[in-house]
Amino acid sequence: MPGRKTPGTPSGGRSSGGKSGRDARSEQDSRDTPRAAPPDGRAPRVPKALYEKELLRLQTEMVRLQEWVRAEGARLVVVFEGRDAAGKGGTIKRLAEHLNPRVARIVALPVPTERERTQWYFQRYVEHLPAAGEIVLFDRSWYNRAGVERVMGFCTPEEHQRFLRQCPIFERMLVEDGILLRKYWFSVSDTEQQRRFRKRLHDPTRRWKLSAMDLESITRWEAYSRAKDEMFVHTDVPESPWHVVESDDKRAARLNMLADLLASVPYGDVAQPDLRLPPRPASTGYERPPRDLQTYVPDHAATLTDRGERADGGA
Repeated sequence: MPGRKTPGTPSGGRSSGGKSGRDARSEQDSRDTPRAAPPDGRAPRVPKALYEKELLRLQTEMVRLQEWVRAEGARLVVVFEGRDAAGKGGTIKRLAEHLNPRVARIVALPVPTERERTQWYFQRYVEHLPAAGEIVLFDRSWYNRAGVERVMGFCTPEEHQRFLRQCPIFERMLVEDGILLRKYWFSVSDTEQQRRFRKRLHDPTRRWKLSAMDLESITRWEAYSRAKDEMFVHTDVPESPWHVVESDDKRAARLNMLADLLASVPYGDVAQPDLRLPPRPASTGYERPPRDLQTYVPDHAATLTDRGERADGGA
C-alpha cells in the first residue's frame, strides 16, 4: 500500500511532519471546542460545527482525489462492510456527495438471480470493477458470503470455506493488476445498533432501511461476531488489509474514514483548463411563447410561505 499522507498535503507525497495553515487551524479548533462526555458513558461526540467544517474540507479533498484518478487513469475500489446500521450508507453518501457520478459509482447489488447463483461467486462483482479513471464504492461486497450468507445459512459450509481460500487470491489479483483496493469495516456496539434500529422503526423516512433480516441480526449477534473474526483471519492480509472504523459516533466515523482513505492514496493536484464565461450574444429577435401555452407545476412553495405569514401574523 502506498505511504500515507495527511489529506490536503501537496502533490500526494508523504506529510513532511509540519502542518499546513488550515490543518493547524483545524487542530486549534479541535482544542478550542472540547468534546463533553455524554452522561451514558459513550465517547464524546464531535461538535456539529466542527464536524461540518472538517467534513467539507475532506469532501473538497475527495474532489481533488477524483480529478487525480480521472487524469491518471487510476482505478480505485473502496469496500464498505460492517453490521446492519453501522453507518456505512451515511458515510458513502457524504463521501460521494460532491463527486462526479460519471467517475464515482456506488454499487449496492440486490439478491443474486437464479442465473447468478450458478456463476463463480466473484463473477457478478467483477463486472462492476472500475475502468481507468473510475472510482467504485461497494456498499457491501463479495464479503456477503463471509457474513450474512454464512450466518443465515444462504451458502453451504463448503462454499464458505472456498470463499475464504479464494478471496485473498482474488484481491491479490486486483492489486497486482494496479487496482487501488481499500477495505473498511464499520464497527458498532450492540447498544448503539439497537438504538438505531428503534429510531428507524419509528421514522417514516428511514423505515425502508429496516428489514426482517436486520432484526434477525439482533438475535444472532455472537454468530456474526464469530463470522467476522474468522473472515479477518483469512482476509486481513498485507496486500489488502482491513481498516476498522469505530462508528458509534457517526460524525467521527465519517471523518475518520474519509481522512484515512485520502491519506492512503498518493493523489495530487491536476492542472485545470482555464475556463471563462463568454460574453452573452446580442438578441436576434427571439420571443418566448406565451406562458399560458405551457403547463407549470403548482406553486406549492408559495402556499407554505402564505401559511407561514398567516401564522406569524396570528402570533
